[in-house]
Amino acid sequence: MAKVKALQLLQASEVAKHLQDLPLWSLNDQSNAIQRTFRFSNFDQAFAFMTKVATEAERHNHHPEWFNVYNKVEITWTTHDVQGLSIKDIQMANICDQFFSDLSTP
Repeated sequence: MAKVKALQLLQASEVAKHLQDLPLWSLNDQSNAIQRTFRFSNFDQAFAFMTKVATEAERHNHHPEWFNVYNKVEITWTTHDVQGLSIKDIQMANICDQFFSDLSTP
């Protein structure tokens, strides 16, 4: 049976390195989280995006904090188990960016 590796808190230098690849995400030092606002053409696109993210979040057992009004979706990723950012947050931010790109491409 494979041993499951425990999540680890990313160090500030690791976070900075990962955020170079996620330029539209911002670090919120107070909540130890990364955040981004996504804007869509309409509510249907925003909801489709949220549905894709929700499905992937469930698959990864890592769920966002988010807020939606009409065509805007604000997402916050943090790992409560480590009281800050883990690699799961970075992975899910990348997935969100890819889904946004997929939905935004005509």
